[in-house]
Amino acid sequence: MILAQTGYEVRTLLRNGEQLLLTMIIPVVLLTLFSATSLLDLGPGDRVDFLTPGILALAVMSTAFTGQAIGTGFERRYGVLKRLGATPLPRAGLIAAKTLTVIAVEALQAIVICAVAFALGWEPHGDPLAAVALILLGTAAFSGFGLLMAGTLRAETTLAAANLVYILLLAVGGVVFPLDEFPSGVRSALELLPISALADGLRQVLQDGAGLPGGPLLVLAVWAVAGLALAARFFKWE
Repeated sequence: MILAQTGYEVRTLLRNGEQLLLTMIIPVVLLTLFSATSLLDLGPGDRVDFLTPGILALAVMSTAFTGQAIGTGFERRYGVLKRLGATPLPRAGLIAAKTLTVIAVEALQAIVICAVAFALGWEPHGDPLAAVALILLGTAAFSGFGLLMAGTLRAETTLAAANLVYILLLAVGGVVFPLDEFPSGVRSALELLPISALADGLRQVLQDGAGLPGGPLLVLAVWAVAGLALAARFFKWE
């Protein structure tokens, strides 16, 4: 039942033009545009080596937070979650199916983004398993707050708020703009954001060849625990 629901969720998401734009097209366009041009000063080294980890972090946020928040919010509004709760699929199974959907879409995103990055000359370093661990922890962090938003706010409010957060974190989360460009006090605060921690951690692994970075892992773990705990406490199915 969980696998069947997961397949349905994946097909529904990929058929949604807005979600496809958010999860696939925008990250690839940003990667290609800023890798092939000198619009931004990205510091020493190849531009694609700096951009690819940040774009992977953006892809995680777009699926686990923005897309999930909007999709779940409208399912809640139209009573889809209530009707699914009355089927043989238990609520824990529904949550598991949504989690598997997010992971499946993220895997597809990673394949597409990495393929484009390799075509642009990307040369990753470090342990891929460390990058996977960071992505899974980042997924947990973003999913918790996505579900919290979807389960407490009206669907229209969730739509506006999730897209606003996406744009703001794209601008100030170190995805395509280096945090070194910000004043030191502001930079210290921005480094505590989950998108900044995920992007920085992936850069330490994939660009610098580091092992599991302790600082970003700690930041993501705190966000994950807080988000999932709050979502479990305040999420309303109806």
